[in-house]
Amino acid sequence: MRYLSADSVFYIIMKAREFDVKVEPEGRDRESDAVDDGCVEILQDYADDATEAELHEALANLNADQLHELVALTWLGRGSYSKDEFEEAYAQAVEADPSAKSTPQYLMGTPLLSDYLEEGLSEMGVSIEEFEIGRL
Repeated sequence: MRYLSADSVFYIIMKAREFDVKVEPEGRDRESDAVDDGCVEILQDYADDATEAELHEALANLNADQLHELVALTWLGRGSYSKDEFEEAYAQAVEADPSAKSTPQYLMGTPLLSDYLEEGLSEMGVSIEEFEIGRL
């Protein structure tokens, strides 16, 4: 990877994981006790929850080269390209959205984004487990 740091990708993976697990609230009283509701409120997607905004901000703060590389890494992780085809994936990402204006929305709408990014990093020889341990 030329444009993205492992730190940047790791942060986006963490935010994408938080975003991916959100579910619609099930009519529970939001003021309920965490013990009574089994702490499920954190998984429910309320209007004032910043999870989506945090992921969007993380993506919006990347430049076009970084966003295109993130798309290529996503495609690598889902198996659309091999490690040897990474430059081709990058070129395709540039061609698909040259200005990267719609890329954050595309990535946020990608189911399993965090899994694809983690697998893409793995394909590139970066182990997220080692990275997580190193950050502790």
